[in-house]
Amino acid sequence: MNLQKKYKKNPNIVFRKVVDECILVPIKQKADELDSIFTLNNVGSRIWELIDGEKSVTDIREILIGEYEVITKEAEADLQEFIGKLEQIGAVRAE
Repeated sequence: MNLQKKYKKNPNIVFRKVVDECILVPIKQKADELDSIFTLNNVGSRIWELIDGEKSVTDIREILIGEYEVITKEAEADLQEFIGKLEQIGAVRAE
């Protein structure tokens, strides 16, 4: 993954906090298609907040390193894996 890439959220995915859980919910046409709700942990929720089409993967990595007790290599690997999953489900796309 190119660390200079910037990602933009899919406007058809909504983020909701329900009690202590954060979820991504695709906006679907039919009620029977609601089987694709994705639960995010604390860090995943923060990454989702930081994805804005302006910040690069490197920018997000540096913010995470400043906010969490994590080393650069670990933050980068986890971030790449998480963004890869978001791409697979169509929640984000590279700009």
